[in-house]
Amino acid sequence: MFMPLDFLLRLLSNLGIIVLLGGGSYIFYQWYEGGLVSDRWLYLGIGLFLWSFLGFLPILLLHRAGRDEPTPHRSKRVQRLIRPDGSEIQVEFYGPDHAPTLILTHGWGPDSTAWYYAKKQLTDQFRVIVWDLPGLGKSQKPDNRDYSLEKYARDLEVVLALVEDQSAILVGHSMGAMILLTFCRLFPEHLGQRVAGLILVDGTYTNPLKTTTFSPLLLALQKPLLEPLLYLAIALSPLLWLTSWLSYLNGSTLLTTEISGFTGTETRGQLNFSSLIGIKASPGVLARGVLAMFKFDETATLPKISVPTLVVVGKSDIATRPVASKRISAEVPQAELSVLSPGGHMVLMERNQQFLQIVRAFSTSCLKLKR
Repeated sequence: MFMPLDFLLRLLSNLGIIVLLGGGSYIFYQWYEGGLVSDRWLYLGIGLFLWSFLGFLPILLLHRAGRDEPTPHRSKRVQRLIRPDGSEIQVEFYGPDHAPTLILTHGWGPDSTAWYYAKKQLTDQFRVIVWDLPGLGKSQKPDNRDYSLEKYARDLEVVLALVEDQSAILVGHSMGAMILLTFCRLFPEHLGQRVAGLILVDGTYTNPLKTTTFSPLLLALQKPLLEPLLYLAIALSPLLWLTSWLSYLNGSTLLTTEISGFTGTETRGQLNFSSLIGIKASPGVLARGVLAMFKFDETATLPKISVPTLVVVGKSDIATRPVASKRISAEVPQAELSVLSPGGHMVLMERNQQFLQIVRAFSTSCLKLKR
C-alpha cells in the first residue's frame, strides 16, 4: 500500500532514526567528555539506544492479539510467466482447479501474501489466483525499468489467460484497482467475455495525489519536492532499505502503517504483518512505481466499463479517500458501492470477514452460482 502519502510518512520515520540514534550518540559523547555530569544523562542515552532497536515491542504489545493472525503463506501450486521485458511473474493457485475463479491483484509495496484472508476464506467455493507484481515479492523486476500501470495491465492479461475458457472476477486493491481500470481501457474486448466482473478496493481513478489527504498541498509539492525526492530514493535505494528496517525496529514504521492503513481496530499480527511486507521491497522499485502513479488517469475509462463492478472502501481511508470510490461507483454504469466502517486503506485485512462476505456475494451473483 505504498502510496504517495506513505512515502512522506516514511521520510518522517527516517527522521526518527536521526533523532534517536543521533540524540543517543550525542548524549553519550557529552557524558563521556564530562559535559554532562549527571548519570541521568547516561540513562537517557541508553534509553534512546534501546528504543532505536526495541521500540517496536511496546507498540505491538499495546495491540490485542487476534485469533487468526496473517502469515506469509504461499502455495506449492505455482506457475512462472516470463515476459518480453525480462520480468518473471510468480502466479499461485488456491482452491479447486475447476471452481469459479477470482484473480487478485495486490497494491504497491506489499506482495500477494497480503491476500492471506481471501486465500483462506474463499477457497471453499472459488479458485483463487494471486500474483506478485514484477519487482515485488517473488516476481522478478523488468530489465527496462518499466513500472507503468500499462505494463502491469498487460501482465494481468497474461495471468487471465491461465483461466482459459472460464470467466473470472478481477479483484484489485489500491494500486491493484488502478491496474484493473487500466486493463479495462487496454482490453475492453475481455469485459463480459473473459471478465465477468470487477471488484475495486480502496482505489482511485486518477493521480492518487488528487484523492489523498492533504491533496492541495501534495499536488503543489509534486514537481518541486516529491518527484526529486523519489529520484533521490532511487539513487540511495540500498541506504534507504537499511533505514527502513531500522525504522521498523524503533517502531516508527508500525506507527506510520497504522496511521495510513488502519483505524485502531487492527490486531497485533495484522499491524506487524502489514509493516513487514511493506519494507521488504526495494525502495528504488517503490519510488519508480509512485512516479508511474503520478501519470495515472482513467477518468474517461469509467463510463465505458461494461461489466458489474463492486467498489469497496474503508470509511476512514486517508491514503485514498472515499470520495474517489464514490466517483467511480457513480460513473461506472453497473457499479455498486460498499463503505466499510470502521475501516482504513487496509480494510481487506482489518475488516476481512465483512469484506470477504461482500466479495463472495458479489462474485456469486456475477458468475450466477448457487449460494
